[in-house]
Amino acid sequence: MTDAPLLSVRGLNAWYGESHALHGVDLEVFQGETVTLLGRNGVGKTTTLRSIMGLIRKRTGEISFDGKDLMRMPLHHTARAGLGYVPEERGIFATLTVDENLILPPVVAKGGMSVEEIFDLFPNLKERRNSQGTKLSGGEQQMLAIARMLRTGVKMLLLDEPTEGLAPVIVQRIGELLATLKQRGMTILLVEQNFRFASRIADRFYLMEHGKVMAGFPVGELPDRMGQLHEVLGV
Repeated sequence: MTDAPLLSVRGLNAWYGESHALHGVDLEVFQGETVTLLGRNGVGKTTTLRSIMGLIRKRTGEISFDGKDLMRMPLHHTARAGLGYVPEERGIFATLTVDENLILPPVVAKGGMSVEEIFDLFPNLKERRNSQGTKLSGGEQQMLAIARMLRTGVKMLLLDEPTEGLAPVIVQRIGELLATLKQRGMTILLVEQNFRFASRIADRFYLMEHGKVMAGFPVGELPDRMGQLHEVLGV
């Protein structure tokens, strides 16, 4: 890791209309890290990801990514800065095949995976390369949503609830994929309700409540934090 974070968020406030959703969120993610936002539903985790991407425009504070000021950047330039966002609803093109989904997004930087490299990493998708998105299982759709970002050459993935609604065997497979991406140097900011899943792949955690980051700690402090996590998350 370098001395400067790849992503730095300072004093982030965000609104949905008149509803004040984020109240001064501070966080940072360093190159090669996997960092998880923890918290119950409705505390602002997804809003934080959407605000970083510029999908929520009513916001104040500072967001810096790879030395670029995202607060001043037009929305259509954010992805080209090297951020890849996979929303909870996955956002694949349902009527297109796996192959078509992979080749449609533009390459934004050097270093992206080729389609064949992606199929080596996601053998399930290779088997279904000619299937439409509507015919994929939930797990296959999640894999495709992540795979599309890897082809574009992004420097960092923002993943919103990647294991939501998936069978345990598929959750394990997603965990293995994220671990492989981490070994390859990918930086990941993860929103995840499944604490036990997150604890196996994350380097650090941020605990959110009421639109704020209440605590940040490395994975090594988990045993000492279980009382707090049980109180806040019910784990």
